[in-house]
Formats: sequence, C-alpha cells, structure tokens
Amino acid sequence: MGSMSDTSSQKTVSFGFETVTEDEKVRRVKGVFRSVAGNYDLMNDLMSAGVHRLWKYDTLSRLNPQPGEHLIDVAGGTGDVAKGFLERADRAGQRTGNNEDASAVICDINDAMLAAGRERSDLKSFRERLGWICGDATALPFPDRSADAITIAFGIRNVADRLKALEEFRRVLKPGGRLAVLEFSHMTAPLLQKAYDTYSFNVIPWLGGLVAGDRSSYQYLVESIRQFPDQETFRAEIEAAGFFRTSVTNFSGGIAALHFAWAV
Repeated sequence: MGSMSDTSSQKTVSFGFETVTEDEKVRRVKGVFRSVAGNYDLMNDLMSAGVHRLWKYDTLSRLNPQPGEHLIDVAGGTGDVAKGFLERADRAGQRTGNNEDASAVICDINDAMLAAGRERSDLKSFRERLGWICGDATALPFPDRSADAITIAFGIRNVADRLKALEEFRRVLKPGGRLAVLEFSHMTAPLLQKAYDTYSFNVIPWLGGLVAGDRSSYQYLVESIRQFPDQETFRAEIEAAGFFRTSVTNFSGGIAALHFAWAV
C-alpha cells in the first residue's frame, strides 16, 4: 500500500504525448538517449539539414566566451557546445594577450551520451580542460556560484522538472553569469508551423528508423517538441526562477529559439 501511495502522489509530467510520473520520465528519457547516442550527431544533421550547427554558432556568439571562464554544459551530450566555448575563449585570449585557460564540464544524465562524446577525436586537445560528469539537471553536482556560464542545447524539454532545473542553474551561476538555453520551439507563422509539423511527424521518425534503427525514440523527440511551451511562456519560467534581463531570439522562423538570461 505504501508504494502505491508514493507513486500516486508524484507529480505528473509529459513524455511526448503521454502523461507519466517524473521518475518514469527520467527513466524513459535515459532509455531514449542511450538508444540514440551512437547516431546522435548524424541524426541532428539529418533532422535539421545541418542548421543546428548555425544555431549553436549564434548561441556561442551571444555567450562571448572569455579566457579563464568556466562553462557547465548541461545535457551536453557529445560536447560540441563545450568545444566551441573553449575555442572561442582561446581566440579571445589570443586577441587580448590573456593566456588564462577557459574550462568546461559536460554534465549529462545519460552515460551513453557521455561515452560517445569521450570518443570524439576532435576533443582530445582539450582533455585537460574538459570534464565529463553524469548528473541530473534538477540536482547539479556543483557548488554554488561556481560557473561563469551555463548552456543547455536541446535538453531542457527532456528534464522532468524545468523550474527545479532553472533554479539549479541560478544557484550554480556566479553573479553576472550567463544562461543560454537553445531549444526547439514554436514557429512564428501558423501556416509554417503546420508544414513543419507535417515534416516532423512523418519524416523524422522515418529517418530515425532508417538511420538509427529506432523509430520510437525519434517519435518521442518530435512529440516532446510539440509539448514544450511557447517562447513567452518559457521566458516567464526563466524569470520565475530568479533570472533577469531575459531575451528570446528566434532561429529559422521559430523552429528553434535561444533564451538568454543573466544571474543576479
């Protein structure tokens, strides 16, 4: 009886178009990304025709990494955002003559994603400055006020409790630290949204089955995008977590959006 009471009292959240407990969502999201880890980067290129790289480029431009700064890349997966952060910080140091090394930690709840990232040959030169930690966005294993910047790219919609994660981001950021959340969002033109939905629900799961041998995981990813709140609703959530100077930049007509904010 006690276990039934514990389960029934849990808050429910969406897992795609299903309603599940928070613990169930965590378990099932882990399963999804354990399944897709080996083909994650390839599928991102196929799903977005490579445009996700431009979105991440613009996100890093907004962050403006500097020498000596420390980044925590939450749900950082295979490390492309962290790599870009370190490269840009190094270039900034070369311009200013500041040789202090920037550093980054990739924190992901999924061990298979971290393993895929560690195997990347283009990250070997950053080995001494790049950490890998298996951790949950809602309970970050980092001290208060320890990061200059936090990024999360295409991961916040998979978190069981968004507000708890946002509060953790604020806790871990130094005063004046920057938060950059890049996520699939809602298109600004309803007709374009309808066309994009048709593409998403028909093509992306098919690609997932063809390339990754996993149609169901990509069906969930498409559904999770449609369940994510619109730009202004999510912006309000960021402000409710205690951030200020929040802004939203739509990419590709709102297919993705960059939510940027500062920590007090």
